[in-house]
Amino acid sequence: MNLCQVSGMQLQLETLWDIVDEGLIKRCKGVVWLVLKAVISCCDNCGVKKLSSEVMELPPQFCKRHRIKSNSNVPCVPKDLLMMSELVLPQFIFSLIQHLREGYNEPALDLPSEKDLHKVLQVLEPHVSFLEDLTKMGGAMRSVLTQVLTSQQFYKDLSSGVGENACAKKSHEKYLIALKGSGLAFPEDKIACNMQEQGAGTSTLSVQGLAGGTATSGQGDSSDEEDQDGSQGVGKRKRVKLSSTTKDQSIMDVLKHKCFLEELLFWTIKYEFPQKMVTFLLNMLPDQDYKIAFTKTFVQHYAFIMKTLKKSHESDTMSNRIVHISVQLFSNEELARQVTEECQLLDIMVTVLLYMMESCLIKSELQDEENSLHVVVNCGEALLKNNTYWPLVSDFINILSHQSVAKKFLEDHGLLVTWMNFVSFFQGMNLNKRELNEHVEFESQTYYAAFAAELEACAQPMWGLLSHCKVRETQEYTRNVVRYCLEALQDWFDAINFVDEPAPNQVTFHLPLHRYFAMFLSKAVKCQELDLDTILPDQEMLMKLMIHPLQIQASLSEIHSNMWVRNGLQIKGQAMTYVQSHFCNSMIDPDIYLLQVSYVVDLLTMASQHQNTVLDSEHERSMLEGALTFLVLLLSLRLHLGMTDDEILRAEMVAQLCMNDRTHSSLLDLISLEYIHCCHYIPENPNPKSGIIPGSLSFESVLSAVADFKAPVFEPGGSMQQGMYTPKAEVWDKEFDPVMVILRTVYRRDVQSAMDRYTAFLKQSGKFPGNPWPPYKKRTPLHPSYRGLIKLLHCKTLHIVLFTLLYKILMDHQNLSEHVLCMVLYLIELGLENSPEQESDEEESAGGQERCHDSWFPGSNLVSNMRHFINYVRVRVPETAPEVKREPPASTSSDGLASSQNSGTAQVFSLVAERRKKFQEIINRNTSEANQVVRPKTSMKWSAPGATPQLTTAILEVKESILSLLIKLHHKLSGKQNSYYPPWLDDVDVLIHPEIPRYSHGDGMTAVERILLKAAVQSRLNKRIIEEICRKVTPPVPPKKISSAEKKTLDKEERRQKARERQQKLLAEFASRQKSFMETAMDVESPDADIAMEVATSEQHVSEAIYDCVICGQSGPSTEDRPTGLVVLLQASSVLGQCRNSSEPRRLPTSEEEQIYPWDTCAALHDVRLTTLQRYFKDSSCLQAVSIGWEGGVYVQTCGHTLHIDCHKSYMESLRNDQVLQGFSVDKGEFTCPLCRQFANSVLPCYPGNNMERSVWQSHSNKCMQDLVQEVEDLQEQLGTFPVSISSETNLSKEMESVMKDIKSTTQKKYTDYSKTPGSPDNDFLFMYSVARTNLELELVHRGGNLCSGGASTAGKRSCLNQLFHVLAMHMRLYSIDSAYNPWRKLTQPSQEKNSELVSEELPEVPVLYRDVSSLLLIQILTMPQPLHREHFTCIIKVLFTLLYTQALAALSVKCSAEDRMAWKESGALKKNTSSGEKSWEVLLGHVISELSKGKIYEEEETEELPVVNLDSVECYLQQFCLPFLRITSLLQHHLFGGDLPSCQEDEEFTVLASCLGLLPSFQSAHQFTSASCLDWPVPAFDMISQWCSELTSFAGRHPDQVKALLIQEPKWDLPRLLQLPENYNTIFQYYHRKTCSVCTKVPKDPAVCLVCGTFVCLKGLCCKQQSYCECVLHSQNCGAGTGIFLLINASVIIIIRGHRFCLWGSVYLDAHGEEDRDLRRGKPLYICKERYKVLEQQWVSHTFDHINKRWGPHYNGL
Repeated sequence: MNLCQVSGMQLQLETLWDIVDEGLIKRCKGVVWLVLKAVISCCDNCGVKKLSSEVMELPPQFCKRHRIKSNSNVPCVPKDLLMMSELVLPQFIFSLIQHLREGYNEPALDLPSEKDLHKVLQVLEPHVSFLEDLTKMGGAMRSVLTQVLTSQQFYKDLSSGVGENACAKKSHEKYLIALKGSGLAFPEDKIACNMQEQGAGTSTLSVQGLAGGTATSGQGDSSDEEDQDGSQGVGKRKRVKLSSTTKDQSIMDVLKHKCFLEELLFWTIKYEFPQKMVTFLLNMLPDQDYKIAFTKTFVQHYAFIMKTLKKSHESDTMSNRIVHISVQLFSNEELARQVTEECQLLDIMVTVLLYMMESCLIKSELQDEENSLHVVVNCGEALLKNNTYWPLVSDFINILSHQSVAKKFLEDHGLLVTWMNFVSFFQGMNLNKRELNEHVEFESQTYYAAFAAELEACAQPMWGLLSHCKVRETQEYTRNVVRYCLEALQDWFDAINFVDEPAPNQVTFHLPLHRYFAMFLSKAVKCQELDLDTILPDQEMLMKLMIHPLQIQASLSEIHSNMWVRNGLQIKGQAMTYVQSHFCNSMIDPDIYLLQVSYVVDLLTMASQHQNTVLDSEHERSMLEGALTFLVLLLSLRLHLGMTDDEILRAEMVAQLCMNDRTHSSLLDLISLEYIHCCHYIPENPNPKSGIIPGSLSFESVLSAVADFKAPVFEPGGSMQQGMYTPKAEVWDKEFDPVMVILRTVYRRDVQSAMDRYTAFLKQSGKFPGNPWPPYKKRTPLHPSYRGLIKLLHCKTLHIVLFTLLYKILMDHQNLSEHVLCMVLYLIELGLENSPEQESDEEESAGGQERCHDSWFPGSNLVSNMRHFINYVRVRVPETAPEVKREPPASTSSDGLASSQNSGTAQVFSLVAERRKKFQEIINRNTSEANQVVRPKTSMKWSAPGATPQLTTAILEVKESILSLLIKLHHKLSGKQNSYYPPWLDDVDVLIHPEIPRYSHGDGMTAVERILLKAAVQSRLNKRIIEEICRKVTPPVPPKKISSAEKKTLDKEERRQKARERQQKLLAEFASRQKSFMETAMDVESPDADIAMEVATSEQHVSEAIYDCVICGQSGPSTEDRPTGLVVLLQASSVLGQCRNSSEPRRLPTSEEEQIYPWDTCAALHDVRLTTLQRYFKDSSCLQAVSIGWEGGVYVQTCGHTLHIDCHKSYMESLRNDQVLQGFSVDKGEFTCPLCRQFANSVLPCYPGNNMERSVWQSHSNKCMQDLVQEVEDLQEQLGTFPVSISSETNLSKEMESVMKDIKSTTQKKYTDYSKTPGSPDNDFLFMYSVARTNLELELVHRGGNLCSGGASTAGKRSCLNQLFHVLAMHMRLYSIDSAYNPWRKLTQPSQEKNSELVSEELPEVPVLYRDVSSLLLIQILTMPQPLHREHFTCIIKVLFTLLYTQALAALSVKCSAEDRMAWKESGALKKNTSSGEKSWEVLLGHVISELSKGKIYEEEETEELPVVNLDSVECYLQQFCLPFLRITSLLQHHLFGGDLPSCQEDEEFTVLASCLGLLPSFQSAHQFTSASCLDWPVPAFDMISQWCSELTSFAGRHPDQVKALLIQEPKWDLPRLLQLPENYNTIFQYYHRKTCSVCTKVPKDPAVCLVCGTFVCLKGLCCKQQSYCECVLHSQNCGAGTGIFLLINASVIIIIRGHRFCLWGSVYLDAHGEEDRDLRRGKPLYICKERYKVLEQQWVSHTFDHINKRWGPHYNGL
C-alpha cells in the first residue's frame, strides 16, 4: 500500500491502526486486512491512498492536496490532452464487452464450465490490464473513464444492437440470451406489468412456500391475506408488504442496463468476479462520480449477485471478492444513506436474503408434524453448510452499523415485517427427536451450520440494531421491533399448532424470534427506561413464549444425563455449542432472561403436584442435580437484571480466569463475544465476532484489577507456555462465583478445574486446609422492574422441596449427592439474602396467602417457615407407581430407620401442599423441570390435558423443621454429637456484624453455620429456636456401617499399599548395595599388575555387565550369539561447523548493507586447510592429518535403554504391520523406544565382556617410557587380535557391521568422500575416527566448551561413546597402516636419512607439525587392540603432548617479532645444556626458532604479533593452545576407563586436566608449575624437534607462501550459536516480506530465512525446486546436513526440518502479553522472547529436536 510519494513512507501492517479511523476498522466486520487495504482509495496527484474527510483526518506527513477541499486549487487538464482518450475508450470498452458476450455460451446446466470461462478471461487479460494501467495515470484519466463508463448515450449508440451492423446485432442477441439464461428479463418484456405497477403506485411481494417471489399489485389488504401453497404442502406464509417507497417490484428478475458500467458489472458477476476485473473496477473508486454510479449499479445487481453466488462452485473465493467490493461501498455512512434513500437498498437486501433462504426451505416437524404449516431452512443444504449467505449478511450488518440507515430500518414497518419473516425461517430449525429404541444409524453433522446460521444471519443483525437503541429517545424503535416480533411469534405458534404443551422427545436449540424479543425487552428496561408491563404481551402469550426456552433447559439436563445417548455424539455437541462462548450471549443468556421475566410476572412457579412416571432410576440423580442447578442459575444471574456493563465485564472475566489461566487474546475472544452487546465503550459495533477493541481502556483496566500476568514459562521437556493471566488472591477471596462458572462452562471438567484452583488457593493462603465447598457470593441488587423474581424463593412448594431434600440427605438417601446438598443450601441462603422485608416475630408472614391443609408451612416467607416444625405430612403418590410398595418420601420420623428410604428422587416434587388454582403443567415428560408449572394472572380458560393419574394418600410422622434439619446435618457432616454451638452465645457482635471472614470459605459445615447465623440475624424467634434445639440432647450420629464388600475392598487396597512400600524399600536397599559395590570395585588398586589381572579373572562372572531388555524384560549379559544393543538415534550434524573464532554474535541481516559471509566458521576453515594440504602433500597422508565431521558429522545419542537385537527385529516387524498412522518411517529403520518412546533409528551393539578391566589399570605403571612406547608399537602391528573374531561371522559381528552401515548412510556422501581417489579406503578410515571426534567435540560443547564443571557425562547412563568406540575400533582394525608411514614411529623414533627418497616422490607426506594431534590420538587409540590398557593410553598421550607442545612453540615463534625471536633464541641456547632443558619452554622455543631459521619460514611478511611478549603471556598462550587437546583426551579417558572428571576453576583447568591424565608429576608444586613440566620425551627432545622442523624447512623451500598458513592454527573456537535476532519483529518483516529470492528473482509467496546462516529461501516455492527438492529442504541438507531452522516471515513461526520430517516449533516473537501471533492474524507488535530463543538454540546444539517436539510429519521434499 503506497503512501505519499513526497514523504516516501511505506505503510506496513502495524502502522495501519494509527492511520485508519477506528470507526472504519470496526465496520470491516473482521474481514482480512487486505480488504481494508482496498477501502483506501488513491490520491489524484501523489498516488496516496486516502479516505473521505468524514471518515478520517490524515496525519501531517501527507501532502497538502489531501486536506479538505483539496481540489479547489488543482488546475484543469487541457481538453486537447484527453481528446484521443475520449474518442478511443468507448470503442475499446465496447470491444471488451463484445468479447465477454461472445465468449459466454449459456450451457445446458445453467453454468458454463470453469475451463471455458478461464479461457475467455485469459484472452481478455491484456485488455483489462490496459484499463487497469489507465486508472493509475491519475484523476484526469479516471474522469474520462468515468464519463465513458457512465454515459448512457455511448452505450445506446454502440451496444443497443440497433442498425445494420450484423456483428452488433449478434452481440446484442447473445447479451439477451445471457440475461434470459440468468433468470432475468429485459424490461421491455414486462412493459405491461410495469405500467400496471405505475398505476397502482406501490408494490407488494408475496412469499409463497418454497416457491420464489411472484409480483402482485394492489395495496388494499395485502398484509392480511394468506395464501397456502397446496401443491407443495409446506406451509402458509403471510404476504409481506414491502416499503411504500419501493418503485421496482421486480427486484429479483428484471435488469435494465443503461451504460457500459452496468453491463460490465453484469459480466463481472457472470464470470464470477475475476480478480483483474475487480481490481479495475475498484481502482476507479477515487472518482466520486464513479463511486456513486458504481454503488448504485452494484445495488441494482444485488439480486443477480445472490443468484450467481448460490450456483457457484467456488463460493468461498467469490464471497471474498464480493465483500472486497461491498465493504468499500457500504462502509461510508453518507454513501450508504444516499443509496438507501435513492435505490431502496434496505428493501433490496432484505428481499434478496429472503429469496435466498426460500430456495432451501423444508416443512417443519416441530410440535404437530402432520399439520404443521411452518417452514424452516434445511441445514443440510450447501447454502447453509458452506456459509454461502455470508457476504450478503455481512453487507446487511455493515449498513446497519450506520445510525442513519438503521434508523430508517427501524422506522419502516414493512421492512420489520419482512425481516421477522426472514428470521422465522430459522425458528425451530434442525429439530432433534429423541431416539428411544435403537441408536441412530447416521449422525448428522449439520448442527454447526444451524448454529452458525442463527449467529450470523439472525443474532449479528440483532446486535447491530440494539446498538442504536441505547437512549430514551429510541423507545419507539424498540416498541416496533417487539410488536412485529410478537406478531411473527404468534404466526409461528399458529403454524405449528401449538396450544399449551410441547411435543415430547423433541427439542430445537434455535429460537431466534424468542431471543429478539428477550434482548429488545432487556434493552428497553435497562437503557430506555420503559416500564416492563407496558411492553409485555398478555399472560397467555407470555406463557407460550417461555415454554420452548424452558424445554431447552430441561433437554440440557436430559442430554447430560445420557437420556439422549441413542442420538449419538452430535446431540452433546449441540448442547455444548449452545453454551459455548461464541454463542452463549445470543442463545442461553436471552433464554434464561426470558424465563426470569416469566418468574417476575408470577407466570412461572413451582408445581405443587406433578408425577413423572417414566423417569428411570439411573437418571434420577443427574436430573435432580440439573433441576436444582437450573433453579440456582435462574435465581442468581443478574446479567440482564441489574448489573452494570462494568460489573458484567468483571464477572465474565473472573469466571473465565477461575476456570484456567488465560492468554490475553483468548480472554478477548471468550469475553468479547458474550459481552459485546452491553459494552458501552463500543457503541457502533454490531458484530459479536469483531470483539472488544484490543487495548480498550475498560477491558485493560478490569483485567489489571482482577488478574496478575505470568510471563511465558517453559515446562520440563522443553514445551513452551505463552504469557498467561491468573486471578489475583483477592479475586479468589471475594469474587469467585461458582454460578457464573457453571453458566460459562462447556465441559464439566472446567467447573472441577475452577474448584481445584480455588482449593489450592485456600490451602496456600492458609484460609482453609480441607476440601471446600463452592463459596456463596452475594448477588447484585435486582433492577426494580425485576423484584418479582424473589417470589419464587418464598414459594411454599419450594420450601417443601428443600425440606424434603434435607430430610432425605440426613437419612442417607442413595440418590442424593453432595452437589444436591450444596444447591439446596445455596437456595436457602439465597432466600435469606432476598427476604421480602425484615420479618416481624409474628408467626404469620405478610405473604402467607398460600394455605396448606396439611399445615406444612403457615406462610410463604422462608425466614418464618424455617422454624416451623412439621409433625405430620400427607403424601400422595400414584397407585400404580412402584413407590407405593415401599415407604413414600419423607415417611420416616427422625428416629426411624434410614434404610427404609428407597423412593425415587423424582417424587420429591410430588409432595403436595394445598391444592392451588393453577394453569396446566408445561412439561409432562421425563425432564428435570418436572416441578415447574405456569399459572396466569387473569385468563382462566386453560385446563389440564388428560386425566390425572389415580393417587393414594399416606400420613407420615416427621417432627422436624428446616432449622432442626440443618443443625442435625451439621452434626452429621462433622461426625460429632452436638457439634454446632451458636456463636452469638459467646460473642453477641456476630448478630450485629454477621459478615465474618471465617464463614466466607469452608466446607458444608461452614455453609450450615453461615445459614443458621443469617436466620438468627433476621428473626429473634429463629435465634431462640436454634438455641432450644441445641440445648436438647441430640442422639449420637450412628457410625457408618461398612459392608463386607466395602471391607474387602479396603483390605485389598491396604494390602496393595503395604506391598508397594515393601517393594520400594527393597529397591532402595538393592540400589544402596549396588552403589557400595561399584565404589569398592572402582577403588581397587594393586601395585602388582599380575595380582590385579588375577583378581579380574577370578571375579569376571561377578562384574560382567548385565543388561535389561525393555521388550522381553529378561536380564543378562551381551553375548556374541545373542547380543544386546543400546537404542540410539543417529543423525547428521553440522553444529560444530558453525563455531566461530569470534565471541561477537552474528546478526540476522535486516538491510542490504548487512551480509553474512561464512568464511570464518569452523567448517569453512577446516575445509580450506584440508584442500590446501591435499594440494601440496600426499592424499593418503592428508586424510590422516585432519578430522572431518565439522559439517555432516554423525552424532550418536541414546536414551540409555537396551534390548536384544533379535527382540528389536521382532519389534520393527510389528511396527511395519501396524496400520496406525505414525510420525516416523519404519522402512527407514525409525522407531520409538518401547519404554520411554524416545525417537531412535538404530541399535548400537554392546561389547561383551566385563567392567573390571576398566578399573584394574587405574594405578600408574612402573614401566619406563621407552618400554611402553615399544609395547604400543608392537600392539599396533598385531592384526586380528580383536577379541571378537571378524572371520567367525557371529551375530555380534554382523550387527556391528550393520550399525556401521547405518552410521555411514546417516550422512550424505559429500561429507564422507574427501579423497582425490573416489572409493578410496582412506575415506572410510578418516570417516570412522572422525565420528569419534565429532561425538567428543559435541559433548564438550554440551558441557559449555570446557570441563570446569567436572562430574560424569552430561547424559549419565545415556552415554553411548564406549560402545561406539568398540564398533569403530573393530572396523578400523581392518585397515593396516604401512609401518614405513606409521605416524607413531615419526613421533617416537629419530628418522633415518631418506632425503633422496623424498626428493624422488611426487608429493611428500604431511609434516608432523602440520598434523592434527587430536586426530592422531584417535587413530592411535582406535587401532589398538581393545580393551585398551590404561598405561598404554597414558603413554600415547605423553608422546602426542610433546608434538602438540612443539606445534605451540612453532606457532608462537612466527607470532613473535624478529627481535623477540632473536632474544628467545639466545636465551634458550644459554640454558640448553641444563638438566631441565628438555622441560623448559624457553630452551625448547629457542631450539625451535633456531631450527626453523634454517629455512625461509621467517622471511615472509610478519603476521599479527602477540601484544605483550613476556613470561606470563607466553605461558598463557601455550596453555590455551594445548587445552582443547587436553579436554578431548580427558573426555576420552573418562569414557574408556570411567571415573568422574574433577571440577575446577577456569584458570586451573590446564593443571587439573594434566594431572588427571598423568602428564603432571605428583611432586610438582603449584607455584613452580609450567606447561613444559608436563613433557615426557621418549627420545632426546632436541633430536625430535630438529627432525620435525626439518620437514617444515624443506617444505618452506618449495612453497614459502604456504608454510605459515598451514602452521598457524587457531584452537580457540566460540560455542555454536544461532543468528542474533532484532528486538522488534517489524524490523525483520519490513526487510524480508518484499525481498526477492536470489534464485528465481521473484518475491516469494511464503518467504523464510535460515536462522543458522541467514540465507533467504522460498518455502514451498516451485520456482526454486531442484531435482524434486524444494528450496528449504535443499538448504537444510546443505547448511545443516538435514537439519534446518527457518523463520517463516509471514507467519512469525519457526519450522524445523529434520531429515524427511518437519514440525512447527513455535514462535520466538511474542506480543506485549507474552502471546504468539501465528500468521500475524492479530496484527500485534511482536518482540523477541530471549528465553524461547535460548531454548531453540539449546535444542539445536543438543540435537534434541526429535525428542522434545512431538508433532512431526513428512514433508515429501515439498518445503
